[in-house]
Amino acid sequence: MITRTLQEIAAMCGGQLIMPAGRENGADARIQGVTTDSRKLSENVLFVPLTGENFDGHHFAAESLRQGAGAVLWSRSRNDYPAEGPVILVEDTLSALQQLAKAYLEQCGARVIGITGSNGKTTTKDIVTSLLSTTYKVHKTQGNYNNHIGLPLTILSMPEDTEMAVLEMGMSARREIELLSSIARPETAIVTNIGESHLEHLGSREEIARAKLEILAGMKPNGLFVYNGDEPLIPQVLGEPGTVKPEGLQTVTFGLSENNDLYPTGMMFLEAGTTFTASRYYPQTAYTLPLLGKHNVANALAAMAVAAHYEVSAENIRKGLEQTKLTGMRIELLKGTSGVTILNDAYNASPTSVRAALEVLASMNGYSRRIAVLGDMLELGADAERMHKDVGLFVTPDKADLVFAYGPLGAFIAEGAAEQLPAGAVQAFVDKTKLIEALEAVIRPDDVVLIKASRGNRLEEVAQAVQHFTGKQS
Repeated sequence: MITRTLQEIAAMCGGQLIMPAGRENGADARIQGVTTDSRKLSENVLFVPLTGENFDGHHFAAESLRQGAGAVLWSRSRNDYPAEGPVILVEDTLSALQQLAKAYLEQCGARVIGITGSNGKTTTKDIVTSLLSTTYKVHKTQGNYNNHIGLPLTILSMPEDTEMAVLEMGMSARREIELLSSIARPETAIVTNIGESHLEHLGSREEIARAKLEILAGMKPNGLFVYNGDEPLIPQVLGEPGTVKPEGLQTVTFGLSENNDLYPTGMMFLEAGTTFTASRYYPQTAYTLPLLGKHNVANALAAMAVAAHYEVSAENIRKGLEQTKLTGMRIELLKGTSGVTILNDAYNASPTSVRAALEVLASMNGYSRRIAVLGDMLELGADAERMHKDVGLFVTPDKADLVFAYGPLGAFIAEGAAEQLPAGAVQAFVDKTKLIEALEAVIRPDDVVLIKASRGNRLEEVAQAVQHFTGKQS
């Protein structure tokens, strides 16, 4: 994490250091880390008070200093800065936090890989990190710290001797990724795909593609852009006059079709993962990925392109893939008390990712029945009902034997699925307790159950309940 003197911190974020009476000579005291949460203070940390519609962190600045914070940032527009400890006056605390992160990253010299996309960016981040960690000291985005606040905090928590920073970049509107890219200045960027999430705010997939390709705006010259070549919108937007990109941009495409620079030449699906071969970067090597689904093979190919660019050996790529560990609830394979197999993918959902998850379910052989528990997909805009019904129509008998839909929009999934599956195979719920009771009544130990929905549904609660079914009622 960042360790700098008070004077250095002030210079890095463009602020003015104000020392309290009696400590005027203490500008060489050292700050150790940064937080925006007054409940997570540690000694000598820099507290950054942020403001929003319903909160103002400035109210907690004085108490933070009394509890041991090394200093606080303070907006110049507020004249009543606390006297309890060192204060750094800035025009805007959020902008100062972002400027501090940018300066720290430049001083450390870590090489940045920026990752965005509608689906798969967290999984790809985890795979890239696993591959690069075989050769370099790597720091990555933790959890969902991928926005205008989380990304600076991720950078500022980075050890100073980090060689590679793998940074996830999320967004909900235009210009957000452009800001993140200007802070991180990636020399390599990945766009995993263009999906339907954020249609509610952006209006079209073309606008989503433009928002994602803003990652190029802050890239360093001669950088490498790795993108999903199965998505025609990416090269379309890449060629638009309004797309800002660095000089000397290099590109590599990946995907499942042979039109890409990097594609799978063979795939074998197993219960615990996937074995595959690839068209480039050591094509004679068979790789094993402890993840399910061909969409995750595509994510792995993107990561391999980055690893090969940084001269990671074939053996270390193989080892890194085998050792990949993912952030939770992304097709997490669980075993229940009764013996039931659970595919917990409750973190997020869009039509693209739900179809991919259903294809994973279809590939699960050796089970008595395949059961899909599908909830609302959020932020899809005016066509949300149609998109949910289309997902339901995608659930053919080769993909699932039973469908349990959840939520107001889930009813449209059920409507579509009922047209594909036998009578009685589809049920819809708006009460989570009743959904769990219905599942407990039918699930058997030799079933496999997929649980997939947007985060707002909190269907991980269903996954936890299914995991603890005893099977006595089945």
